[in-house]
Amino acid sequence: MPNNSDLMKRRQQAVAPGVGSMHTVYCDHAKNAELWDVEGKRYIDFAGGIAVLNTGHLHPKVKAAAAAALEKMSHVCFQVTPYESYVAVAERLNALVPGDSPKKTLLLTTGAEAVENSVKIARAYTGRTATIAFSGGFHGRTFFALALTGKVSPYKAAFGPLPAEVYHAPYPIEYHGVSVDDALAEMDRLFHSDVDPSRVAAMIIEPVLGEGGFYAAPPAFLQALRKLCDDHGIVLIVDEIQTGFGRTGRMFAVEYAGIEPDLMTFAKSLAGGFPLSAVTGKASIIDAVNPGGLGGTYGGSPLACASALAAMDVIEEEKLVERSLRIGDLIDRRLRALANEPAGACIGDIRHLGAMAAMELVSDRATRAPDAALTKALTQKAAEKGLVLLSCGVRGNVIRFLAPLTASDELVNEGLDILRESLIELRG
Repeated sequence: MPNNSDLMKRRQQAVAPGVGSMHTVYCDHAKNAELWDVEGKRYIDFAGGIAVLNTGHLHPKVKAAAAAALEKMSHVCFQVTPYESYVAVAERLNALVPGDSPKKTLLLTTGAEAVENSVKIARAYTGRTATIAFSGGFHGRTFFALALTGKVSPYKAAFGPLPAEVYHAPYPIEYHGVSVDDALAEMDRLFHSDVDPSRVAAMIIEPVLGEGGFYAAPPAFLQALRKLCDDHGIVLIVDEIQTGFGRTGRMFAVEYAGIEPDLMTFAKSLAGGFPLSAVTGKASIIDAVNPGGLGGTYGGSPLACASALAAMDVIEEEKLVERSLRIGDLIDRRLRALANEPAGACIGDIRHLGAMAAMELVSDRATRAPDAALTKALTQKAAEKGLVLLSCGVRGNVIRFLAPLTASDELVNEGLDILRESLIELRG
């Protein structure tokens, strides 16, 4: 079997360098919240495939559902000969999302596809063309999704010009001095200086910034956006691609605000590790698109649909939404204890919504100056010791925690022990 070094050499010769990887070890197999590289070394997984594995690696129920589906078919294309599992996933999502309005669902393959199709639906429904997104948001790497994304490096650099009529408004982040009132004042300025609200088809927002740094939008802000959209006939799209399916201590993070989005986008943990995405929302809006205007060859594949139904069963049966709250509290307690140690003086902020947790590393707590170099070094040091971590944030100085919700307290604590040891070594 090849080792990590051999595979890295092969990768450099064969793989596009634009596809970055945070770590240089090559995974051989994984189970629940652990993985093993090709050299047999074990790692605790605090990345979860970037929030894809809320139900863990190869959950037995998800694995069995995929295997059973594969006995019947691999692909026929729903737009050619439809099948029940696609309809069943749509019914399940329609019943799960917040709000009393009748709902309908479109299934796709990737999060970026879901985002782009949600805007298509909004344009068809409103007859308008402009879209408002938020600074720090991440909505995908395809061209229109990239225009919506509010982070330049590495996503937007060298790819312009991007699609027109996309406007960015500030996301409220108290830690960085942007209050709800500040953000709403900037939205008012945007409407008076850059785009008339009567031209805006959609407003898209992550209820918790994912790639942007794990900052949660205050409920009051989301409620204010709901009113703004209602007042101006704008479709409110809530992007739950990273936050959905129990990660935040609710099935969907927008539930904390008590509002009903017009459309919601899903992917990542929807199907327990299989590629599946969705747009779910008000039937009156989704019905605006004529047959043939939506779809995709692989969208809602039979294997992914079977896996999604099983994953949603697991979330319910194993009470993973409630489990998310306990994991988040555990991580929060440990990080706050670390922040009080000498090595933890670099921790400027700790935040979590359920098990969507983060710590922000700074070179000075008073100035809150970001320390991206330490953040990168910490992810590398932790990996050397057997812990897979991810960084994020517009300035690259946030460590995010995305352990599977099926991880035991013992495993989470073991991972946090490695994190502490790594930070102590780096900070002396």
